[in-house]
Amino acid sequence: VAMSARNKTLVTEFVLTGLTDQPWLQVLFFVVFFMVYLITMVGNLGLMALIWKDPHLQTPMYLFLGGLAFVDVCTSTSVTPRMLVNFLDKTAMISLAECITQFYFFASSATTECFLLVVMAYDRYVAICNPLLYPVMMSSKLCTQLISVSYAIGFLHPLVHVSLLLRLTFCRSNIIHYFYCEIVQLFKISCNDSSINALLIFIFAALIQISTLMTIIISYMRVLFDILKKKSEKGRSKAFSTCSAHLLSVSLYYGTLIFMYVRPASGLAEDQDKMYSLFYTIIIPLLNPFIYSLRNKEVMAALRRVTKK
Repeated sequence: VAMSARNKTLVTEFVLTGLTDQPWLQVLFFVVFFMVYLITMVGNLGLMALIWKDPHLQTPMYLFLGGLAFVDVCTSTSVTPRMLVNFLDKTAMISLAECITQFYFFASSATTECFLLVVMAYDRYVAICNPLLYPVMMSSKLCTQLISVSYAIGFLHPLVHVSLLLRLTFCRSNIIHYFYCEIVQLFKISCNDSSINALLIFIFAALIQISTLMTIIISYMRVLFDILKKKSEKGRSKAFSTCSAHLLSVSLYYGTLIFMYVRPASGLAEDQDKMYSLFYTIIIPLLNPFIYSLRNKEVMAALRRVTKK
C-alpha cells in the first residue's frame, strides 16, 4: 500500500509528444510556427496600438476589437512558445505546475473570446437596428463593463476545472499525446476516477458555447431582417460589410469547435483532434487581425495616418 501510494506521487513531469517524432519535420515545424507566432504578435499588438493611438478608432466597435486582439495574443502565447521549445528539446518535458498553468491561461482566453464575440454581435445589432440610439445605448461606461465582465468570466471559469484537477494523481503514464496540456489528455493518464472532471468540462463547455453561439445567431437574425427592410442598396451594402468580418471570425471559431466535438469516431480521431486544436489555438489568432483590418476602410485609413505621422 505504501509503495502504491508513493508511486502515485512519482509522476510530476510529463512528456508532450507534439505534432511529430520526425527530427527533420520538427525543425521545419519550428521555423513555420515561429514565423506564425511572430506574425500573430505583430498583427494583434499592432492592431491594439493602432486603436489606442488613433482617435478615430476610439469607438465601441474598435474597443471590443482591441479586447479581442489581446485575447488572441494570450491564446497564442499560452500554447505556441512552449510548443516551439519542445520542437528543439529532445526530452519535451513539462512539469505538472506548468501544465496546469498552461491549461488555465488557454481556457481563460478561450472563454473570454466566446463572450467578447457575443458583445461584438450585440454592438453590431444596436448599430444597425437602433442607429439613432447607438451613442446612448453603447456608452463608454457600458463598453468598459461588458469587456470587464467578459474577462472576469474568462478568468473565473477555468478555476473550477483547475481546482478539480488538483485532486488527481498521475501514475499510469507520463506521456501526453498532444502538443500542449489539453485537459482531457490529462484525464486519460490519471490514476483516479476523472468522470466528474470530464462531466463538468462537458457541461461548462456546452453551456458557454451553445449559449454564446445562440445569442450571436439571434442577434444576426435581427440584423438580417433589419437589413432586408432597408430600401437603399447602398445602405444594405454598408450594413453587410460592417458585419461580414465578425461573421467570418465567428464561423471559423465555432466551426472549429463543432468539428472537434461533433464528428463520428474513427481511427484517426486523435490526429484530427490535434489538427482542429492547432487551428483553434494558433491559426485563428493569426487570422483575426487580418480579417478585421484588410477590408476595413477605417482601420486602413488610420494605419495610413499613423504611418505618415
